[in-house]
Amino acid sequence: MNTHARRGARWAVAGAAVVALTVGLVSPAAASAPAPAGAAPAASVNSAPLTNLSHLDFLLDQATPPAGVEGHTTYRLAEEPTLTLPWTYADARGGGTFERVGGGPLDPETGYWGQGAYNADDISRAAVVYLRHFAQTGEEASADKAYELLRGLTYMQTVSGPNAGNVVLWMQPDGALNPSAEPVELPDPSDSGASYWLARTIWALGEGYAAFADVDPAFAAFLDERLDLALAALDRQVLSRYGEWTESDGLRVPAWLIVDGADASAEAVLGLAARVAAGPDAPEARDALAKLAEGIAAMSAGDEKSWPYGAVLPWAQSRSMWHAWASQMPAALAAASEALGDPSLIEPAVGDAAVFTPTLLTAGGADNGWFPSPTDRVQIAYGVDSRVQSLLAVSDATGSAGLEGLAGLQAAWYFGVNRAGEPMYDPATGVTYDGLQPDGSINRNSGAESAIHGLLTMLALDAHPDVAARATTLTTVTAQDGLRVVEAEDAVATDGTVTTPESWTGESSWSGDALTLAPGQEATWDVGAADTRRWLEPVVWSDPGESSRSTWRPGGQLQVSGPAQGISPSPGVLLPYALTAPLSANRDEVSVKALSGELMLDAILVRPWLSRLVLEGDGARTELVQSTATGVQRAMLGADGVDSTIRVFDESGELVRTTSVTGEASVVVPSGGFALAEG
Repeated sequence: MNTHARRGARWAVAGAAVVALTVGLVSPAAASAPAPAGAAPAASVNSAPLTNLSHLDFLLDQATPPAGVEGHTTYRLAEEPTLTLPWTYADARGGGTFERVGGGPLDPETGYWGQGAYNADDISRAAVVYLRHFAQTGEEASADKAYELLRGLTYMQTVSGPNAGNVVLWMQPDGALNPSAEPVELPDPSDSGASYWLARTIWALGEGYAAFADVDPAFAAFLDERLDLALAALDRQVLSRYGEWTESDGLRVPAWLIVDGADASAEAVLGLAARVAAGPDAPEARDALAKLAEGIAAMSAGDEKSWPYGAVLPWAQSRSMWHAWASQMPAALAAASEALGDPSLIEPAVGDAAVFTPTLLTAGGADNGWFPSPTDRVQIAYGVDSRVQSLLAVSDATGSAGLEGLAGLQAAWYFGVNRAGEPMYDPATGVTYDGLQPDGSINRNSGAESAIHGLLTMLALDAHPDVAARATTLTTVTAQDGLRVVEAEDAVATDGTVTTPESWTGESSWSGDALTLAPGQEATWDVGAADTRRWLEPVVWSDPGESSRSTWRPGGQLQVSGPAQGISPSPGVLLPYALTAPLSANRDEVSVKALSGELMLDAILVRPWLSRLVLEGDGARTELVQSTATGVQRAMLGADGVDSTIRVFDESGELVRTTSVTGEASVVVPSGGFALAEG
């Protein structure tokens, strides 16, 4: 493609349209809709691409930075002084319209926001959307927008001085940088250290290089230079500790992750893997990719019977926290495994995808936070997209049809498989709503992050049409039985003491009140009967050096010893501990007696031996069953009068057997494995 022609198309197609959009005007996508964004008719969903860039296009605006800002410049700034950037938020207004707004309070005199209008996190991820759309469709308009966004992103990067390579997070509407936002964000100033926005800049620069290497070599070379600048910052601030290990509440963790995060590091890895795969050889990128991927893989923990159930933990400072947003660790490991030719990196990715994801789905989906109980049950597109991306990436890398099937179940969230029972994405407008509350109410704003991650999922679905067909057909949850929480303070009988600790500990969160039992004290809970045996996992607080011993009926003895604090933010740790004996299906009572030391309980996690999720819609039905039994377990799948194909997978997502049935059928599911019945 001719570079000059591409740039001309940019101004003809994108520039004029973006200039015409000012704050408060109606999104063109929303204006074309007769009512607030909702579900498109099934026919349009199935006959056209799901990806609709209209709302993200609406969020784009232009700013001209002041001349001569020390340490900040970008590609062809003298020739093209105006930058294109997405507004951070879009608040819902009447008739399905939106108003673009910035972050923090607005000063009416200056027009400045406490944080800013635009931020590097959203600029980088919006660029990834247009880059991937260009790669999938060849549409030059998307290449043009990616080019403009990458120019804006690299202007945010500091190019000289002690903070060279780091990135300023916020920009005001007139193009002025805001290194120190209100409220204060860390690092402050925002380019004074490693950050999520440095990681996301690396993501965009790596994918940008791969996309432009052939069509605009000069711009790709510029992106490569800026990637090297970012990697130099990464080397001196983070990777200088490569090979060092430390402890967090007794867990051995790597010391060389970006902001101690496997989550932040994973987003950098996505860009580095793209750069390495694109060639030619880039030794600095390859080295950083290998080191970060090794650190991410080391954060894998637990299995089907113990916390965190095979997931890759996102933060080295907490062994009690998992969150859905930014949980692209498996996707990053899959990409790194392929780019580096290192099969060892795919193993923890498979554990997260094949063991933890069914646990998450049958418990209700991609919650914002399990800390370690499912405490923050808000769900957002960032979390759902991260799960879909990871499932599809690991499926593509391993050939697992089971993980592809799980991706369809997770992506169905956008089309009505959620607590609201309503679509969260509208293919007719490109609007993705900002969030879903635990009570099923929807935040109908649609800011940049939600729009971006909704579109990243749609791009992935358009690239996997079979998954898209399943995701868009399933609209209703008709049965669900998975991990649930019994609060400690809900004991039906106890002589212990109930207290209300401060919810957030610095690394975990109490799900409610605490129940403390001194030696000799007891408690009993009614957990209800069930169709299957259940594992019980008391969530216990333990201080460093302190220990407790208790007897559970059923479950046997539990001894908990508080580990050394290490790098965790606060002394003490809140963790689930698996009891050795399960609760029978027909028994509804659980009791405990403290024997020595104080037993401080937050909750009891109750996990069925056979967890189940059933989704239906438009004549289709999909049933997921996961087994955590001690050995192979028989499970009934299917429904009366429904023709189904039942596929059984082991704990690595490998196909074990396939059966075609009409009605219900009994199948054997391996421990840690899962089965899918699709009809």
